[in-house]
Amino acid sequence: MKSSYENLQNNIRNIKTPVIEVWRNQYADRDYTIRIETDEFTCICPKTGLPDFASIKIEYIPDKWCVELKSFKLYIVSYRDIGIFHEHATNKILDDLVKSCKPRFMRLEMEYRARGGIKTYTKAEYKKRKG
Repeated sequence: MKSSYENLQNNIRNIKTPVIEVWRNQYADRDYTIRIETDEFTCICPKTGLPDFASIKIEYIPDKWCVELKSFKLYIVSYRDIGIFHEHATNKILDDLVKSCKPRFMRLEMEYRARGGIKTYTKAEYKKRKG
């Protein structure tokens, strides 16, 4: 039986989004944690075309680079018209953040507002490999 979701997310890893800029960490010799939070994430459900709203919590241990917040804001706003499943959004955002700042560790959590009586929470992590 064919799923009605088939082929809705084939090119999710190749979505064009704004670049997340970084700045040089002057304390790269030390582990410390940066936490970024926003409740302004929106995207579109690829199945229904209805908007989804979420809060994002990011916690990371920087290495040489830190995330520049204005560019991150422009990045998340770019999802406003993108049809993407919650699980894919979480992983795509984590991939793009890791690619830009190359942290030692990063955790990204998203909490979607309830729609149809169902609330979704997603979490993904990245750990830099030693060596």
